[in-house]
Amino acid sequence: MTKLLIVVDYQKDFVDGALGFPGAERLHEPICAKIEEYKRNQDVVVFTKDTHHTEYLSTREGRHLPVVHCVRGTMGHELYGRLEELSRGCMVFEKYTFGSDILFDYLRSSGFSEIELVGLVSNICVLSNAILAQTALPEAMITVNASLTDSYDKDLNAKTLDVLEGLQVRVIRTDETGA
Repeated sequence: MTKLLIVVDYQKDFVDGALGFPGAERLHEPICAKIEEYKRNQDVVVFTKDTHHTEYLSTREGRHLPVVHCVRGTMGHELYGRLEELSRGCMVFEKYTFGSDILFDYLRSSGFSEIELVGLVSNICVLSNAILAQTALPEAMITVNASLTDSYDKDLNAKTLDVLEGLQVRVIRTDETGA
């Protein structure tokens, strides 16, 4: 079966916008290379986009994270750098919370045997969508590449990778990739 790469929320607001953080931009070229590798191998690549509206601050998420971000129609909502171009011809799932219910439905009917997740941020949306993927396809190998995800909080990033391993998600650590 074809492999699937899920590029989670690698959007301007998470890299150099409202919720951007130092180091997020370093993921750009390696994520682009990973997308190109999947496409060369004729595997499937999909993208998620955190998507909010102007009333974001009145939502439950907005009350807990009171930073307006990824508002549809703004620059911050766009995929970062070359990802906008690389997403052409791929499915893009807009999601209004951490995990994507539409992505879950897609996965459930897909039959993928291997799924890799990359993107931002590890301890929120990458974690949420990895769990959704595992729930949708309990026999699939779910992988998170530690060198292609990150968080504004390095301790939470490390803890999240440990939690993912505890949930039987394969975490590729830097020492495994030779990077």
